[in-house]
Amino acid sequence: MSTIGTIDRPATHDPMKQAPMQPTHSEPLGSATPDTRTIGASDSRQNRTREMQLIPEALARAHLHDQLRDADGQRRALRLAAARRMQRRAERASLRARRALAMAVMQ
Repeated sequence: MSTIGTIDRPATHDPMKQAPMQPTHSEPLGSATPDTRTIGASDSRQNRTREMQLIPEALARAHLHDQLRDADGQRRALRLAAARRMQRRAERASLRARRALAMAVMQ
């Protein structure tokens, strides 16, 4: 029984016998080195190493994007809450002014 190797446990450690890495269609454009069809597995292994080195950068970029989106949402929520507070305060002041005017006219 022959088992197919994984990245962690390759079937062989000889780079010349390993299959070249194929690009996935799910990753965005420009996220890794462009697909260059080279002959020889050592170039492919070098390409795989470069892609693996770029993975933490892509993860950090995505994490930062999520944090910025969350912070923007929190800022909007705080602004909305402050605007509602000010609106209620203005409505109460308006009612006080109407009452004061009514009292002044009544006397």
